[in-house]
Amino acid sequence: MNESPFEYKQCIVLRTDLGMSVGKLISQACHAAVDSSELTKKQKTSTWRAWRNEGAKKVILQVESLEELEELAKKADKLRIINVLIVDRGLTEIPPETTTVLGVGPDRSEILDKVTGNLKLMK
Repeated sequence: MNESPFEYKQCIVLRTDLGMSVGKLISQACHAAVDSSELTKKQKTSTWRAWRNEGAKKVILQVESLEELEELAKKADKLRIINVLIVDRGLTEIPPETTTVLGVGPDRSEILDKVTGNLKLMK
């Protein structure tokens, strides 16, 4: 088993079904990373600080549909894990009000794995 030196992480879950360019995917991932980090900083300051002090690990994952993304957000809500759905304004590549990405955490890795542990890494 590969033991990670990181106790904390943040997960960014991108939709692959929208056909977004690499630049758009990165932009949306950044929105999710910042928004969920800021929310965690406000609501779980000690967790946020531990994650930052450890190196602020981020894992970029993928799903193939809005339904999968929304299901993950619901699961995170049930487990009281901070999460943020990003809804695009539709000024460039995709229609307005399109949900593109989910930011989960940061929090302890074993907690986030209850929501995102079975997802594929973005490649």
